[in-house]
Amino acid sequence: MNYGQGGPRSQWDPWKPNSEQPWSGASDGRSPDWAALAEASETRHRRRRVLFIVGGALATVGIGTAVAMGVMSANDNSGANNTASQLPSNADIPNGGSTSAPSFDPTTAPPPLDPKEFVASAKKDTAPLGPDILFPGTQLTVGTTVYKKAATDDTKSCATAAQGTLPKVLTGNGCTRLMRVTYTKDDIAVTVGVAVFTTEAQATKAKGEADSKSIVKALPGKGVKAFCNGAVCRSTTNAFGRYAYFTITGFSAGKDVTTKDTTVFRAGDDLAEFAFKQIHRRGEAQASAASAG
Repeated sequence: MNYGQGGPRSQWDPWKPNSEQPWSGASDGRSPDWAALAEASETRHRRRRVLFIVGGALATVGIGTAVAMGVMSANDNSGANNTASQLPSNADIPNGGSTSAPSFDPTTAPPPLDPKEFVASAKKDTAPLGPDILFPGTQLTVGTTVYKKAATDDTKSCATAAQGTLPKVLTGNGCTRLMRVTYTKDDIAVTVGVAVFTTEAQATKAKGEADSKSIVKALPGKGVKAFCNGAVCRSTTNAFGRYAYFTITGFSAGKDVTTKDTTVFRAGDDLAEFAFKQIHRRGEAQASAASAG
């Protein structure tokens, strides 16, 4: 390489080590050849793009080769056979093969027992029974009305606690017991009578045979004077299960009841409904006990 004045200058090759640049620190002070520098930079960029393209192609070929090798390995019969030989047979797999899914019985709860069935006959209606059990406490509250409990009575001779045509009706249908209880509200007195039969059919027949003259005897006592002995009183008749129940309502002073005396009618209806509810509750209690047992 000649460093003399006017001698030929070597061409700078950016890709050739130790080649001379277009200028050097020991130059004659002239400015760099900017055109040559730009051309050299463009040459470098073109070569780099070529290298990037070639490198990307080689990487793609490498990935394709790796995928091909993986596919060939997966399709290798010997490898598949070895893998299959390591799996357990159907007999070794829990719940394998053609074993069907387990089945379960329905868990629907059975329908509740009918309370009426337990008061329809003496065979099922075995709970303790008495006037103080059927009509507990010392008073009855219906809404805002309070009825005070007075005398009670219990007899197996049903005809002796009835009057008019009722004794014949009770006896003819096999009445085994007649319980009575009296309630008062101001000057009104109500006696409720509950006749007990062996079967529901007997109680239903007795209700059907009763007429307007089939009346339970009013029960005085415990501060209540005799009532409904000769005065006009209001009476009701009904039945539920093996029980027929009756009411007689009047004034304790002995005056007649008229259709205008709505308080008398209301008192009789309240006690008749209470008798029905108590008999029904009796059935509910026994049905509940049977379900629990």
